[in-house]
Amino acid sequence: MKAKLGISPIAWWNDDLPELSDDVSLEECLRQSRSAGFTGIEKGRRFPDDPTVMSSILKMVNVALCGGWFSGTLVNEDIATNKHRIQPMIDLFKAVNAPCIVYGEVGHSIQSDRSRPLATKPVLSDADMKAYARRMTEFGEWCAGQGMPLSYHHHMAAVVQFEHELDTFMKCSGEGIPLLFDAGHLAFAGGDVLRVIDNHHKRINHVHVKDIRGPVIKALDWRTQSFLDAVALGAFTVPGDGSLDFGAIVQKLAGYGYEGWFVVEAEQDPRKNPPLRMAEMGYAELMRVTTKAGYVVEAPTFPWR
Repeated sequence: MKAKLGISPIAWWNDDLPELSDDVSLEECLRQSRSAGFTGIEKGRRFPDDPTVMSSILKMVNVALCGGWFSGTLVNEDIATNKHRIQPMIDLFKAVNAPCIVYGEVGHSIQSDRSRPLATKPVLSDADMKAYARRMTEFGEWCAGQGMPLSYHHHMAAVVQFEHELDTFMKCSGEGIPLLFDAGHLAFAGGDVLRVIDNHHKRINHVHVKDIRGPVIKALDWRTQSFLDAVALGAFTVPGDGSLDFGAIVQKLAGYGYEGWFVVEAEQDPRKNPPLRMAEMGYAELMRVTTKAGYVVEAPTFPWR
């Protein structure tokens, strides 16, 4: 089995909490991630949108674009609106041979609003969840038809957060909308990470290896503290520095034949947790657990070769 190891630039620059951002350039972020060992990086806010410029920057450090977040609004806006907004991203990702676009639902979400406690997250009725899942499937099929598959990101503070919400979404949606498995978000929400892999492995096409600090999450007051409060307090970290057993998680994925990207995504304070040091720690742990699970870690096929 083959695996590729990537990282998100969110450790260097946080889109929702600017105070949790290291003052480094895009080029330095890429250099540090590559020096830690990663051969892929997801798109962040400081990346160019021009395919030629993007290819040139990635080529300088021999790093592939291994994904990137799209703020979707299908829960409260129509498909046509989302098609219009995602089309430039599809064109860019196809040009640089990225594997997928990460779909994150921000409609009704409280993930970027620090004034909204965790307990006030949006909840869809069964009928609304079914209708939403059908729209997501149609949208995912359209994106795949354009040459760029999506990967649906279940996420804290969004409409699909809890394990039972994910189960319902997966039951009511189709193969046209694959799943991004994120152990950190699922564990934060109290879900069983291994059971979710058992239940939904056939649809998983992308993996975020986000770890959690269990004591931080356990101490949160969901009635008064927000998702961003949790991030600022250090709820998330890289594999090898938190509470999750990534050896068991990766072994479970390997048992179902998952091949593809394992992407470290761990937003935290770069002053307390220097991004390069954390990237090196995450890479070392990922290499340990993927190798033990029988994976051969390889570099991606770069579009400039």
